[in-house]
Amino acid sequence: QVQLVESGGGLVQSGGSLRLSCAASGLTFNTHTVGWYRQAPGKQRELVADIRGSGTTNYADSVKGRFTISRDDANNMVHLQLSSLKPEDTAVYYCNTYQISWSGRIDYWGQGTQVTVSS
Repeated sequence: QVQLVESGGGLVQSGGSLRLSCAASGLTFNTHTVGWYRQAPGKQRELVADIRGSGTTNYADSVKGRFTISRDDANNMVHLQLSSLKPEDTAVYYCNTYQISWSGRIDYWGQGTQVTVSS
């Protein structure tokens, strides 16, 4: 079974930093695309950043230059470094990966970790 667990969220002031972590069991991250998403109350879930098995990264325009996604192959984890945080970054952050099965794409999600940025 595939399971994802996020950690590292918390309450920080504007301009502060956090490092979010996603630990996986049941698959190897370095052969899959892994993404970080976030969802604020009343808003759609949005892609923040992702990293392909090759190591290629992608970022939403709103976080470019402030967030960094990385993969730790030795520990089969993916991290999201959040810097220069703003109140609008407040959301629940989720880790995601997917596989292709007989019936199509299967997405896996962690439980989410809350990030709150105060002004």
